[in-house]
Amino acid sequence: MDKKNINKAENENQAIKDNDVGGDKSINNEDNKEKISPEEKLKELEDKLARAYAEMENQRRRYEKEKEDAFEYGGFSFAKESLNLLDNLDRSKVSLENDEKLKNSESLKKIFDHLNIIKKDMISIFKKNSIEQIETINKKLDPNFHQAMLEIEDDTKEPGTIVQEVQTGYMMKDRLLRPALVAVSKKTTKSEKKDEIHKNEEKNTEN
Repeated sequence: MDKKNINKAENENQAIKDNDVGGDKSINNEDNKEKISPEEKLKELEDKLARAYAEMENQRRRYEKEKEDAFEYGGFSFAKESLNLLDNLDRSKVSLENDEKLKNSESLKKIFDHLNIIKKDMISIFKKNSIEQIETINKKLDPNFHQAMLEIEDDTKEPGTIVQEVQTGYMMKDRLLRPALVAVSKKTTKSEKKDEIHKNEEKNTEN
């Protein structure tokens, strides 16, 4: 082998060694980056434990709330369905009142007495289970408890005052079982006032 080839081979060997050394340095640098001090590891573990404890505490509170609601309002759906029985009693009374054959009869009076006793007993049972009727007449309309179905002109009352109850509403403790359906007062419009004045004037003229 001539001198030129010998030098070429030596240069190639040196290049290979240099590459190996460079590779080792790169690996060492990555290892150094991945190394974490004991204090940092401890802080990381403390953070993880704190998050885990917070999550466990949230789950415990959710469970306690669900358990409390189940105890307090376990019969909520049943109570809501039971209101239909009261509604049906009232509808039966209206239907019987409109029956020409029964009007003003002793039989109708006895039937009403029995229906009223049943309704009174049901309301008493509701009260024992913290189910109360929502007050309506002469109360100011409150969207949290009342639902306005119609407006009735009445200048003697402040607008938005409940003047008629269409359907009784109920509360179960502090939870709305169903809203009361009501009619509220409103002011008479100007055109309607003029018509009323005009009618009164006509009556006075006739007299």
